[in-house]
Amino acid sequence: MALVDDLADRLAADVMTAMDELGDDRFYIEVGKVIGTSSPSLEEAFMTSCRLRISETRARRFIEDRLAALRRDKKSHAG
Repeated sequence: MALVDDLADRLAADVMTAMDELGDDRFYIEVGKVIGTSSPSLEEAFMTSCRLRISETRARRFIEDRLAALRRDKKSHAG
């Protein structure tokens, strides 16, 4: 159902922004519980979208950290 996925993804994007502002990396769980009281389908789609976004952010950070370490090593060996 496209509407559920669209709503969930837009909400997840907003919650990710709120999590950064709040400094609370578990805020999405609280929001998921609120959603689940009235729509388990939306809750599941929302939680999936949040997990995907969080995983993507962690993966990008991992890649950036590894590349930064490699560049530091190359720079220290060249100097």
